[in-house]
Amino acid sequence: MKVGFVSLGCPKNQLDTEVMLHEVATAGYEITPEETEADVVIINTCGFIESAKKEAIDNILDIAWLKKNHTLKAIVVTGCLAERYRESILEEFPEVDAVLGVGSIHHIVEAIEAVTVKKKKGSKRKYTSFEDKETVRLGGDRILTTPEYTAYLKIAEGCDNRCAYCAIPAIRGGFRSRPMEDLVAEAKQLEALGVKELNIVAQDITRYGLDLYGSYRLAELLHKITEETEIPWIRLLYCYPDKITDELIAEIRDNPRILKYIDLPMQHISDRMLTAMNRHGDSAMVRSVVTKLRREIPDIVIRTTFIVGFPGETEKDFEELCEFVKESKFERVGAFPYSREEDTPAYDFPDQIDEQIKLDRMDLLMREQLEINEARNQTKVGKTVTVLCEDYDPVSETHFGRSAEDAPEIDGKIYFRSEKRIAPGSFVQVKIREVLDYDLMGRAILNNEIKGDAQI
Repeated sequence: MKVGFVSLGCPKNQLDTEVMLHEVATAGYEITPEETEADVVIINTCGFIESAKKEAIDNILDIAWLKKNHTLKAIVVTGCLAERYRESILEEFPEVDAVLGVGSIHHIVEAIEAVTVKKKKGSKRKYTSFEDKETVRLGGDRILTTPEYTAYLKIAEGCDNRCAYCAIPAIRGGFRSRPMEDLVAEAKQLEALGVKELNIVAQDITRYGLDLYGSYRLAELLHKITEETEIPWIRLLYCYPDKITDELIAEIRDNPRILKYIDLPMQHISDRMLTAMNRHGDSAMVRSVVTKLRREIPDIVIRTTFIVGFPGETEKDFEELCEFVKESKFERVGAFPYSREEDTPAYDFPDQIDEQIKLDRMDLLMREQLEINEARNQTKVGKTVTVLCEDYDPVSETHFGRSAEDAPEIDGKIYFRSEKRIAPGSFVQVKIREVLDYDLMGRAILNNEIKGDAQI
């Protein structure tokens, strides 16, 4: 029997897909990348914001069409949308045969058997499983869906921050760290598979260890991973400003294999908005953390995100945010319009902002950032950077990859020409010659190829 997977949403969800892939393959099922060839399709959904919910629903409808018009026997829906709308999915999508919550990914084989092998012909019985997400076994063997040279390591599940706009605690539960020894062992396994870039993820990686060990232990975890492996690039994603400790700053600064890159979502700078969002800390704290990071790690690349159009955001609040972005000159910025989500405190807040105003503010903020980014990229022209080659485009005869400043999927690319083909996953020195908006163009320096370096 052939099983296909559709994986939606963030890298954290992608890791759940990888665990399910391993369990399905271990049970003897054949994994197929072609949905039209599958007997069963598993859709691992995201349900975080409205656009993600729409994408998930569109995918369910597409696979439902396959079930009606091809040989597909069953549809299994898992992930955040399944957890959040467990009753509605079976009611609104009769083609769906099974629904699994986020605490039930280890029941995936049981679900497949229930809707295929054990389901009597003509039976309308559905399979559902919603195990306690707070006690679910974290981690597990995986089949990587990323290129073999890069992988994500999820160090915790859930979230305790309780931001007013966010449904994640309700969907994924409270914050639970994975034991340090399990994470180090998994990092070693990933290295054995050829991983050269390890991206550390969780809803809030800076909280790591507080629940298990009584204190923040991210710095210690990073140190142990670099002691036990030789993975050259280790990248930090989803840190929170109020939990940036001196120990963590020192580890980033002094450990040559921890990339001088930090994803630090700030969401706003207006004290009014930070309070309304139930963010931890005020604008002075946020500014202080940015100042300290830049002072202690002069070459740090700070990526951040902002929400515009949160209920009650005035023009003055938005102007304060724009000024903060201009003065801070962040290397990477993402802006998102506020998404009004059920079962969050902000859903019932007064002074909801018109959708068009949200989009206009997002566009204005990103135009400001584009100018900052273009000016910064111009300073790269003539310099040589270390690039992790990702692939080759035979049409343009150009390779492309990323520098240490660019996280997979979310940041820019470096395109480069080379006198010989560079294998994906190889590190190569590239001299930058041209700026292409958020991307760069250059040429490989083949007599100076290197094994890998955390420096830009």
